[in-house]
Parts: sequence; C-alpha cells; structure tokens
Amino acid sequence: MMGRLSETIKAYKERDPAARSSLEIFLLYPGIGAIIAHRVAHFFYRHKLRFLARCVSQWSRFCTGIEIHPGAKIGRRLVIDHGMGIVIGETAEIGDDVLLYQGVTLGGTGKEHGKRHPTLGNNVLVGAGAKILGPFRVGDNARIASGAVVLSEIPDNATAVGVPAKVVRLAGEKVDYASEVDQIHVPDPVAAELAALRARLEALENKENEK
Repeated sequence: MMGRLSETIKAYKERDPAARSSLEIFLLYPGIGAIIAHRVAHFFYRHKLRFLARCVSQWSRFCTGIEIHPGAKIGRRLVIDHGMGIVIGETAEIGDDVLLYQGVTLGGTGKEHGKRHPTLGNNVLVGAGAKILGPFRVGDNARIASGAVVLSEIPDNATAVGVPAKVVRLAGEKVDYASEVDQIHVPDPVAAELAALRARLEALENKENEK
C-alpha cells in the first residue's frame, strides 16, 4: 500500500507542474485522498462488506468531489488532476499511468447488464468534461479530448474528439478530416453540423429559385 502511494505521489509530481512537494500532494490533493479511500472501499467490496464499502466511497465523494464506485478496478499511478465532478462506475477498469481531468465520467448507457462501464488501457489521457459511456475498451496510449462523448471502442495510440467522438489521429497519423488536436484547439462538432445544415438550406433555396 505504501509503495503504491509513493509511486502515485511521484506520478503527480511528474505530471502536474503546479505540484511543489510530496507533502503538499499527500495532504492537499483531492485525487490522492480519493484513491486512498477507493483502495479501502474496494477491499471491503471484494470481501462482501458492501455497506462499509459504500460508506467509505460516499464519505470520500463528500470530501473530494470525486465519486468512485467501490467495485471499480484501478491500476497503478492513476493521476486525477483537479478531480471535481469525476464519476467512475462500478464495472469500470482503469489501467496503469492514466491521467483524468475534472468532470470526466466513466459511465454506462443504462441499457447493459453485467459489464456496463468502460475499460481504459495503460497511459490513457482523458480531457476535462469527457464522457466515456458503455462497456467497451479505450486502448493503450489513447487521448480523449476535452468535452468528447465516447460511445464506441477507441484503438491503441488513437486521439478522439467530438460528440459523438471520432478518431482523428492514429499512431501519430491524421485520419480523414483530422487536424492537429490538443486540449485547447478542438474541432467544434456543433459548428460543423450547423455549417452542413446551412449548405443544405442554400442548395434547397437555389433549387426552388430555379423553378
């Protein structure tokens, strides 16, 4: 437990430029508190002490603003940056070296039974406000842009943006209409849809004028 905590704090120091010391991270970063509480809650959950597990997880949610179901499986060195509003469902699975920003949801669609929530591979980055919904896999080294809504599987080494999310880069190469994507310059799917509707309307007006 202490070894995992130490490597997680080290991961925070490496990935968060605002982190100044291990003590600051341990005492003041809500992501660390949420991860520690989840380890305890998951222990109770695996030993069929479900009420105690939920008590711990709900206390953690109240204190940190991060909701992790006791049944979720979380790998090593998870970094939760800011963290407020994160929700991780019961059957979600998270690999090693994953980075989650605030407002991320790893949820279900309400239609599945059994495995209902996504599986994230290793070294996945999920941007602020992104929603990943359903029992599919997001591959190793994948990047999910801020605000994206992911409803289907994402391959390894892919970058996905938009609502619903589409893969725009794969193994460093652009896919289809893809442009360079980062956490700030993300294509606006609503604007693109409006432009398509405007073009269709103009075409219909031109056709009407020709009559």
